[in-house]
Amino acid sequence: MNRLATPPAVTPFPTPWGGFDLTRFPEDPRERLRAWDAADEYLLRHLAGEADSAEGRATALAGRAVTVLGDRWGALTTALAAAPATAPEGSRPAGITQVSDSHLAQRATLANLARAGADPAAVRLLTTRDTPPERIDVLLVRVPKSLALLEDQLHRLAPALHPDTVVVGTGMVTEIHTSTLKLFERILGPTRTSLAVRKARLIFCTPDRALDPGPNPWPHRYALPDDVGAVSGRTVVNHAGTFCADRLDIGTRFLLAHLPTAAPGARVVDLGCGNGVLGTAAALAAPGAELLFVDESHQAVASAAETFRANLGPDARAEFRTADALADADVPPGSVDLVLNNPPFHSHQATTDATAWRMFTGARRALRPGGELWVVGNRHLDYHVKLRRLFGNCRTVAGNPKFVVLKAVKR
Repeated sequence: MNRLATPPAVTPFPTPWGGFDLTRFPEDPRERLRAWDAADEYLLRHLAGEADSAEGRATALAGRAVTVLGDRWGALTTALAAAPATAPEGSRPAGITQVSDSHLAQRATLANLARAGADPAAVRLLTTRDTPPERIDVLLVRVPKSLALLEDQLHRLAPALHPDTVVVGTGMVTEIHTSTLKLFERILGPTRTSLAVRKARLIFCTPDRALDPGPNPWPHRYALPDDVGAVSGRTVVNHAGTFCADRLDIGTRFLLAHLPTAAPGARVVDLGCGNGVLGTAAALAAPGAELLFVDESHQAVASAAETFRANLGPDARAEFRTADALADADVPPGSVDLVLNNPPFHSHQATTDATAWRMFTGARRALRPGGELWVVGNRHLDYHVKLRRLFGNCRTVAGNPKFVVLKAVKR
């Protein structure tokens, strides 16, 4: 991927309460990707009564319990938590709760709160797997990329809403579709949308407690095909938002066809585990192996845990951690024999190799001498170049017109 020799300067996040210097987590000096966009701006301007939206009045936050769902890098949470510091005491929210599937987003939120001078204790950080708040007076929804995750979370949060709850969603026009609005309508109540401003829209929803949205359809279970090695015909459990929730993704299928067999007692990491199919296959092929499943998504880690136990029994032992690659996964250097990795190359709307690079460097640190990193990736991403630079070696195990399976050995 081409990089600029000098990263562009990142302008402060403009809000009705002033500008905030925000960053993504972890900060990458090579790629100064912005931690906010026009959809975040539009929502905050609407809350302050400054936006030319369908409702041109400010949303009263004073004394109200505010929940922010899907805040990507903490922009909304930080602005709301920091702004009341200069506002009259009586205009402050009763509390702010952020609900997020992303470990990285919540690390970014904590860093941005500290940078803005806000008290981190004023914000309660919940994951999408935690028990939702009991009462929500204002629900702010940053529309996620995954419609399934939105469906699941609206189902989980709906019982906390009441007739006076204010529900406002936001997203770029490319993220808000008719299906998005239908989800709000079906699960929460009557829904309408604003005009587009700088390619962003708002969603307004009026909760209807008499509405019966039916049961939450998540998690989703399916049986794997009969031609994928140790996991042939096995059950996969996918919580909403996990990559490829209704079928085996083709990259994982290709790596399964060439999966190495771990030695007895080997320490194996399924890095970026998703629903845990790779690690589960490794455990079935080598029953004595010690498995660690790592992903930055709480939904993915929950999926991996259920997939693993569905196939190896409820008492089968493995470790499951949400972490930034292996940087904060509490894995000692030189303690791992084998790392299996199908890295993502998107961060929301941005195409980037930053996540893959952190995974590769974390794997090299965790591997013992002679330990192996096995990677499947799209051929055009040229991961072999990065692996050779990092490990000093890289072998192509298998390839087809779309994917390659690569092996790098720690010397």
